Amino acid sequence: MDELKLKIDEELVTLSKAGDKQATEALLIRHAGLVRGCARGFFLVGGETEDLIQEGMIGLYSAIEDYKPKEGQSFKKFAALCVSRRIIDAVKTAARKKNMPLNYYVSFMDEDPVFSGLSPEDMLILSDDRREFRQKMSRVLSDFEFKITTMYIDGMSCAEICDMTGKSAKSIDNAIQRSKRKLQEILKK
Repeated sequence: MDELKLKIDEELVTLSKAGDKQATEALLIRHAGLVRGCARGFFLVGGETEDLIQEGMIGLYSAIEDYKPKEGQSFKKFAALCVSRRIIDAVKTAARKKNMPLNYYVSFMDEDPVFSGLSPEDMLILSDDRREFRQKMSRVLSDFEFKITTMYIDGMSCAEICDMTGKSAKSIDNAIQRSKRKLQEILKK
């Protein structure tokens, strides 16, 4: 497994397609952070980020199976596209089926080329939702909670937030948990 860590993604994809399960596992582990980052871009009222992470991992697995090396397209970019599309499809499908936890998602992602596959109308709706939600956040959360939550939404880990703010991990975690409860309440209205 150690020698697999030294291989580039494209080599691992080739090995994976040849049936090497360790290569597949190495790719899934290597890009799990990408999946978490994409999933963090959506807030599910009554749902868990883990549900979207699971969908994203399915997208990553599909990327491994479907990737064909092209000039100028790295596996990582292709995987990010597959993961984000899988997550967005899951949210849209759940909304169509009137699945309550997914009906009130709000995107936190800034303009990102990964989301360029969305129609201009969808991008406008997401942008308006994001702006409205951030305004609600600033009214409901304390300054500290707003700062911590914004850093968390932007993809920073708890450890990185601790380093940036000089606060303890417990303090950061408590702020995130309080923020989640407060935000769930305002989204239910």
